[in-house]
Amino acid sequence: MTKDKFNQNENFLSKQALVEKEILSFKEALVYLDVSPSLLYKLTSQRTITYFKPNGGKIYFKKTDLDSWMLQNENKSKELLEEELLNKLKVRKDV
Repeated sequence: MTKDKFNQNENFLSKQALVEKEILSFKEALVYLDVSPSLLYKLTSQRTITYFKPNGGKIYFKKTDLDSWMLQNENKSKELLEEELLNKLKVRKDV
């Protein structure tokens, strides 16, 4: 196995381990969110994202909080918007 392939397998296994964890360290959150350290520090300093700092030490995140942050500001597809509009028009027509 080449060194490059070994590194790819190692990266895959470490990412797979992140999927199973509920609490992530700062470094793990960087990998999970695929963002730069400066962005994650900015999000924590602005309290845009919930984090935990036990005993004033390292920063940790609940994966569910990271998921919520990633899924905010949903941009719906054209088809979904049309469907919602049609459903609202049907409700008005029935009333």
